Amino acid sequence: MPFSFQYNKTALQALGKQLKIRQGALPILKNKESALRVEVMAEKQKIKSINNQQLQSKEKADYLLPLIGRFPTDLVYLDALDIDHKKIAGVKIPQLKSISLSIKEILWHEAPHWYPDVLSYLKEFAELNAKLSVAEQTLKILERERKRTTQKVNLYEKVQIPELEDALKKIKRFLEDKENLSKAAQKMVKARKIPV
Repeated sequence: MPFSFQYNKTALQALGKQLKIRQGALPILKNKESALRVEVMAEKQKIKSINNQQLQSKEKADYLLPLIGRFPTDLVYLDALDIDHKKIAGVKIPQLKSISLSIKEILWHEAPHWYPDVLSYLKEFAELNAKLSVAEQTLKILERERKRTTQKVNLYEKVQIPELEDALKKIKRFLEDKENLSKAAQKMVKARKIPV
């Protein structure tokens, strides 16, 4: 859609204000974009670290895999996730504060000797899964906001600011030409009135 404007002083002032607002907002948007870029990279590292922890946990518990199938998984359930929110560069992201797992009553003297090992593995696995889920959600939010901010920076920098500057030049030239023509017309009228 072509940028439209009127050739008058009111439009000149309005476009000047819009240009000033965008030129003022551009450095702030660039800073936000770079901060979000850094946070996205940090969150990707965090996800990679959690994935590595999961692999190490699985490798450590290889001997438990045959036993996990025999363990009654309904004994352990996720009671609550305590998720807090914090703002990074004006973007609200979730942060995992704590995980609460509940264990149904177990008669330990009747349970097999390997129950505590499986139980501790399941707790660790649940915690890592919850951390990974929150980290992936955070990454998704940060990437979406970074993309939106980048688009806005590009819009201001490559489209709106140049269009506004061009429009201001055109209006100024038009008003100057109009004034010059008016002065020339006045001189011609004045020249006709003076007898030679």
